[in-house]
Amino acid sequence: MTNLLWHYLRPQWRRLVILLLLVLGGVALKLLNPFVVRLFIDSALSGERELPALWGIAAVSIAAAVGNQLFTVLATYLGETVGWTATNRLRADLTRHVLHLDMSFHKAQTPGELVERIDGDVTLLANFFSQFTVQLLSNLLILVGGMALLFAVDWRVGAAVTAVVIINLLISGHIQGIAAPHWVAARQNSAELFGFVEERLAGTEDIQGNGAGSFVMRQLHERMQPYFHSFRRARAMQEISFGFALGLFFVGDAVGLATAVALFMAGIFTIGSVYLVYNYAGILFTPLEDLQVQVRELQKAIASVERIQELLAVQSKIEERGAKGEERNSPLVTRHSPLAIFFDHITFGYEEERVLEEITFRLETGQVLGLLGRTGSGKTTLTRLLFRLYDPTEGVIYLNGRPLPTIPLAHLRQQVSIVTQDVQLFEASVRDNLTFFNVAIPDEQILTVLAELGLQAWLAALPAGLDTVLQSGNGLSAGEAQLLAFARAFLQQPGLVILDEPSSRLDPATEQLLERAVAKLLHERTGIIIAHRLATVGRADMILVLENGRLLEFGPREQLATDPNSHFYHLLQLGLTEVLA
Repeated sequence: MTNLLWHYLRPQWRRLVILLLLVLGGVALKLLNPFVVRLFIDSALSGERELPALWGIAAVSIAAAVGNQLFTVLATYLGETVGWTATNRLRADLTRHVLHLDMSFHKAQTPGELVERIDGDVTLLANFFSQFTVQLLSNLLILVGGMALLFAVDWRVGAAVTAVVIINLLISGHIQGIAAPHWVAARQNSAELFGFVEERLAGTEDIQGNGAGSFVMRQLHERMQPYFHSFRRARAMQEISFGFALGLFFVGDAVGLATAVALFMAGIFTIGSVYLVYNYAGILFTPLEDLQVQVRELQKAIASVERIQELLAVQSKIEERGAKGEERNSPLVTRHSPLAIFFDHITFGYEEERVLEEITFRLETGQVLGLLGRTGSGKTTLTRLLFRLYDPTEGVIYLNGRPLPTIPLAHLRQQVSIVTQDVQLFEASVRDNLTFFNVAIPDEQILTVLAELGLQAWLAALPAGLDTVLQSGNGLSAGEAQLLAFARAFLQQPGLVILDEPSSRLDPATEQLLERAVAKLLHERTGIIIAHRLATVGRADMILVLENGRLLEFGPREQLATDPNSHFYHLLQLGLTEVLA
């Protein structure tokens, strides 16, 4: 945990120095003010000083109190700035880390659970960061400085109060870890609950349409129970540790006051000194109480840090390896240039389930492949391997003669583009949805692409043109969303285009509009079309048929279409839509 704190606090060392000075100034004023009050009390009772002098002492005391509050406010403000700056950086690092993890990780985690881990856990840590930099530091300084000043006043008072403080700290140190495991369990149950809620809310339409509301509520109740019990156990253990500290606080206060009264009765202390000791007992044991609150926050923070470190420890199964030096950094191809594809004995499976088995084929630059097969035959999985969303279990995929693992992922995914039936829209402007937030693409290029796709009228009807904000998940018809997906692919200028039957859900008029876009997009590019209908494979140069994850047939479309012994020939005779449904 210390390493994590230092890693994210170190870039703000200048702020930390200023924060330290503010804390030191506040602590100094807080510890010195009781001495000023003692002087005022003893001077007033003895009559040694005139009224103007007493007014001066009182003014010094008030100024010290105001100064202490000012230092505290400034330190708290700066501490919050330091804490949230550090944790925002941590939140960004976690998000970046999760985005670079492979799809096997994301399939095992719900979005709601990841949101809770990236935001919920880090928010708890932000609270601890800000408290750590202000209250924890100042309280420790008050303890050390206060005990030293009490010894300076009288060693007997210092020894009595210090003994109670040490006992308190020892007990606190012993019991501070009691609640931490319970908070880990509570945070995990909270993440699972959030994941469940997010998933069910996303499927509201299906749940309502099928009358599954009661079933979902029963599941929600079943998931709320472990969260409730784990949270209750964590709070109970936390309150037990706090109760010990509170009891010792009262003991320490009583010991300090009793010792001071005894010394007063013996004629050693003045009334001002009794006040000083009583005030210092409160000053010392209030930080101890605050430290217990910090221990409670620490227990939550420890739970959050464990989960954060566990998430950071997850490594992507997708690694860039093999090539070194110039070969690794050299471009795969120039933009616009088609890619050659070679699947060399590719086998792949999710966990123990085999999806693809011994797939070998070659697609030359500029050729278009029609990929056929029944649902579940492995068509989509095969294309996802080209993005390296997964790596093959066995075999190697080559692009332009280079193994995929030797191509930097960022460059690979610039050269491969996909258009699917389901288009993901972001709550962002039309411009950002088209360019994926790439500010280097000029508006002129975007407008040209939209014009080629026949979207001028649609764009002109928007209230703010390219600056119009789209809503995630809605706001566009299926046809409009599909056309935007094509525009994205045009703007990316890839060397390989994958079309997952993007026109299958469109009306005939919109589908005709897309035909010209498809032809232009595939012009002088390598293409793979996952086909579900006969018309789609008409533009393919090569045909590949999958069945149960195995390559059933591969060859030129025209040759297979005229060969009565080919599987593709029989598909054409029977009707592709019926056979592949």
